[in-house]
Amino acid sequence: MLNRRSLLATPALALPAQAQAPWPAARPTEVFVGFSAGGGVDVMARACAPFLANLLPGARFVIVNRPGAGGQLGHEAAANAAPDGYALGATTMPGLVSHPIERAVRYRVAELTYIANVVDDPCALFVRPESPLRTLADVIAQGRAQPETLTYGLTGIGSDDHLTMFRLEALTGARLVHVPFPGIGQMLPQVFSGQVAIAAMNVSEALPFVREGRLRGIGQAAAARWPGLPQLPTYREQGADVIGSAARGFIAPAGLPAEITERLLGAFRTMLADPAFIAEAERLSMPLNPLFGADYRALALSMETELRAIWARRPWTG
Repeated sequence: MLNRRSLLATPALALPAQAQAPWPAARPTEVFVGFSAGGGVDVMARACAPFLANLLPGARFVIVNRPGAGGQLGHEAAANAAPDGYALGATTMPGLVSHPIERAVRYRVAELTYIANVVDDPCALFVRPESPLRTLADVIAQGRAQPETLTYGLTGIGSDDHLTMFRLEALTGARLVHVPFPGIGQMLPQVFSGQVAIAAMNVSEALPFVREGRLRGIGQAAAARWPGLPQLPTYREQGADVIGSAARGFIAPAGLPAEITERLLGAFRTMLADPAFIAEAERLSMPLNPLFGADYRALALSMETELRAIWARRPWTG
């Protein structure tokens, strides 16, 4: 006969634990953002979170900002989390791809789980309104005639803006001087004051300042003019066949179970076709470019091949 003491000492006879709720309802899903609040990746993550929560019953998404090293800290936090669906990374390329080329990181590009690309934000060049630089040809001419004198500011070494400038210089023979800043808030005052000649930044980031008359566009590195800035010609229209952008989307750790991956893919597909989300993206000046799963991974791998070739010719940290 079991006495009271033996009942307390026998785990098998203890009261059964409450069954844990299945994904995604057990606990909040952390979305790691490797940049400060208010930047392009952060805006995208916060815009997507409520739509995804509505599409995944029981899901709750918490944005976790881990700024540092050009997004590397956020990428590593997501990549090294448990592959259980409760950790995602809001990422940007080329940063996700360029960092492992230039330095040691705690993830492998090919091994990550690629969920969906959401935004494709073209790179562009902007100057203060009174700048003598009027066209891309002006920039190229000065960069050839007076190499290593014309300055441009950007917010990350090895970033989309930096690498797009590398492509432009390689094509045209112009050589400019890049001036890195930790954020747009630190860069733009230097451009407004004339201490830095050009701002290399994404079109969505520059749009408010263009509307206020504080910046004037030189050109955008897009295949076609972004409707948000239809007056700004592309580099191709100005004779330079260069395209570059920030591809912002969502990744998960390697080994994410197929069932969870498919549910996330389904939610992103539905969200990115939802007129309400499309309207919200337009309100937030987010140029959309949906890519899912294997197509998104293929973008990363093809970009890795291209950037390794660029690095072999001219390392961008030198």
